[in-house]
Amino acid sequence: QRAGRFSVKTFDIAVVAWIALALLLFPIQLFVTAPYGRHAHDGWGSRIPNRAGWVAMELVSLLVFGGLFLCGPVVKTAPMWVFFTLWVAHYTNRSLIYPFRTRTRGKTMPIAIVVSAMAFNVMNGGLNGYYLGWLSEPYALSWFSDPRFIAGAALFIGGAATNVWADDRLIALRSNEAEYAIPRGGLFELVSCPNLFGEIVEWCGFALMCWNLPVLSFAIWTAANLIPRALSHHRWYRKRFPGYPAERTAVIPFIL
Repeated sequence: QRAGRFSVKTFDIAVVAWIALALLLFPIQLFVTAPYGRHAHDGWGSRIPNRAGWVAMELVSLLVFGGLFLCGPVVKTAPMWVFFTLWVAHYTNRSLIYPFRTRTRGKTMPIAIVVSAMAFNVMNGGLNGYYLGWLSEPYALSWFSDPRFIAGAALFIGGAATNVWADDRLIALRSNEAEYAIPRGGLFELVSCPNLFGEIVEWCGFALMCWNLPVLSFAIWTAANLIPRALSHHRWYRKRFPGYPAERTAVIPFIL
């Protein structure tokens, strides 16, 4: 029992340190934009095809989380299988479906970006998979009726639907245009990046429905990564298109 308590305490310290790192890097990411996609430029070393990079950096989260969850000794209850299913669904889409739907022929990304993203996803997938598979107390069936689960599930589903819808609109837009164009319709009339907004909402909902420290760290990291990315996209749109709608914000409607 002492070893178990010490293990949990050490794990919690590691998660808090991981959250602190996200908060520390957030202001840096406001000024340094990862050079892939529309922000790609030379000077970051060797590169690999865009599609291969996406698969590599997203698939590890699916494998690490899934492996640790399934191999751990914690008794898996119905709410925990719901958590597992939602995580697997998201990362199956991000690693094995989304990359093959995008127009990426001829595009590349730096290996350094792929490796850093893989490390990030190993850490997040590892913390959450290890906690749910090895450390967590089993969630009771009554958790399904807890307001945190209900509200979190609603946010997750709404955020995921927004993310997928916005990705679909962007993919369709690139399929019909030789170059980038101004996306329009739905949430695109309010923010430049509804896909990133949806993903932030999705993982905040997941944190609420799971109600544990590791998934809170993931929600914080998601916001810390995607808010600066959305601001970079917003500046890029405004610079590229002089008539870009002035009323749009970057990622959070009417606020940011």
